[in-house]
Amino acid sequence: MSAKVAIAESAITLPRGRVSDYFELTKPRVVLMVLVTTLAGFYLGGSAGFDVTLALNLLAGTALAAGGTLALNQYVERDTDAMMNRTRHRPLPSMRMRPVEALLFGAGATTAGLVYLAAATNVLCAAVTAAITIIYLGAYTPLKRYTWMCNVVGAIPGALPPVAGWASARGSLSWESGILFAIMFLWQLPHTFAVARLYRTDYARAGIHLLPQDGPHGGNASNPVVIIASLGLIAVGIVPAMLGFAGTPYAVIASALGVGMLGFGFAMVRAPASARAARRLLLASLVYLPIVLLVLVLDRV
Repeated sequence: MSAKVAIAESAITLPRGRVSDYFELTKPRVVLMVLVTTLAGFYLGGSAGFDVTLALNLLAGTALAAGGTLALNQYVERDTDAMMNRTRHRPLPSMRMRPVEALLFGAGATTAGLVYLAAATNVLCAAVTAAITIIYLGAYTPLKRYTWMCNVVGAIPGALPPVAGWASARGSLSWESGILFAIMFLWQLPHTFAVARLYRTDYARAGIHLLPQDGPHGGNASNPVVIIASLGLIAVGIVPAMLGFAGTPYAVIASALGVGMLGFGFAMVRAPASARAARRLLLASLVYLPIVLLVLVLDRV
């Protein structure tokens, strides 16, 4: 009797495990951030009220395309993922899923998402989303094996989701969508270098070059990038208020959070071996982005 129960339980839990594996393959936390930034761009780009149906279509297509792209990324990086403690339990390196399954799932989801966006929103939105997939998989992912400048390249697709949202709402692009891109682009540099420092041993073990080698006197080429990007984020962050796209409350909050990011950036640069300093900058970046976007949405003029 117990054997029959065990067989029945395994028959029930196996499909659930497969669904969970496919879900994990899409990197749901990353997809959630993509959806939030895309929706912010959509709202800010809307000029005739909030179209709920269009927004839902945008989110559905974006979720498919983003999840599929990230699944393809895990397919490409399955060997290096197996070498790192933080990723070796993913479905592919742990051999819970065959590579061909991830490839077919990722390609199918990405294609379905792009087609859906073209049909349900507009071609421009689909084109921007396709550019995210192409740059992420075709440039950023392979460059990670060769140069730390991949972070700069990777910041491009990471900054495009709000642009796609804007394109969905307007059917065109403008300087405002360019400002959203610039804020996202600059934000990602201190964010990604904080991640690179926090997991530098793991990345080094897998031969992934997210962080340059320290110089002969202990300096690191990423240090000025972190500081310059943080300074740029303060400057660019207040442009919406300066150009009348947002109000004073937004400018005050964006400036305060930008200064905070800069302070944590300096702290990480002064203590390059400190995991605590890197973690604080990472947390500061995760606080900065949702609050700035939320205040920009609420304070839009």
